[in-house]
Amino acid sequence: MSSPRTATIADVAKHAGVAVSTVSYVLSGKRAISATTRQRVLDSVRALGYHPNAGARALASKRAKVIALVLPLRAGMNLPVLMQFATSVVTTARQYDHDVLLMTADEGPDGLRRVAASALVDGMLLMDVEMHDPRVPLLRHLGEPSVLIGFPADREGLTCVDLDFARAGALCADHLAGLGHREIALLGAPSVVYERGTGFAERTLAGFVEAAGRHGVRAVTRPCEESFDEVCSAVRDLMDEHPGVSGLVVHNEAAVGHVLGALRVLGKRVPEDVSVVAICPDDVAERASPALTSVLVPAEDVGRQAVRLLMAKLDDHPVPQSTLLEPRLTIRESTQ
Repeated sequence: MSSPRTATIADVAKHAGVAVSTVSYVLSGKRAISATTRQRVLDSVRALGYHPNAGARALASKRAKVIALVLPLRAGMNLPVLMQFATSVVTTARQYDHDVLLMTADEGPDGLRRVAASALVDGMLLMDVEMHDPRVPLLRHLGEPSVLIGFPADREGLTCVDLDFARAGALCADHLAGLGHREIALLGAPSVVYERGTGFAERTLAGFVEAAGRHGVRAVTRPCEESFDEVCSAVRDLMDEHPGVSGLVVHNEAAVGHVLGALRVLGKRVPEDVSVVAICPDDVAERASPALTSVLVPAEDVGRQAVRLLMAKLDDHPVPQSTLLEPRLTIRESTQ
């Protein structure tokens, strides 16, 4: 049995009793059409189940209606948080009638050249941006517009958006210092993240250390792996080497629960013995026991802003070079 034939724009025109060009104008919005005719065309579109051909639309608009999200999956990355960013990008792109091509291979500049040469996408969003990212020099010369979710050391000629991670690290130190803690520590991302020089991790660390120094508070920083045994070892070593630490900042979503578990194993009460602040999504902080004072990682807002900036660039509208989202600290039960 043959499958039913897909409706064409000519079928819609015949059903609505109008010219093919009228249907095209109604669907594209490129010419004013009377409300009565427009409604008749839309009724026919629904009745016939017509879907405009993506290839034809692309030819007509000279756009692919697709953007690339370059998200190389590397060691030390927290997938649940990354998927929050990706979901936000996809849902926001659909509001602009664009689909998203997800590129997860760690191909560096070669991957960007390949997708640019293919003409598959109108523009690119890049994540996991390093301080000295090898993709950055190429971005300045590609014809396709791009937006970075993250900040390299040299942002000249680029469009970047992210949480202000330096300020986030500083907010955590400010909070602990304001509570009277005189020795505080940052348990950060896994070692491999710092070895790559990933921007968000470096900036958080720098902001934390700078703010602690401003308050005259001693600051200790350590990378932190993600398994319970590794986290337990890191927390035990930290407390053995720095017994005066009474305030702890955790910037590693996968390790948050393990850090609290390690403190319990060591007989440390939160917040009576050690105050804990996390930089993480709100759901992670709220599920912890006790609920954690935290700085939100606003994945949805960052993803939404990144797509809006890219769409503005596609329409040749001016955009700011740097967009830094102000961090917000929410006080819960884990600090005193």
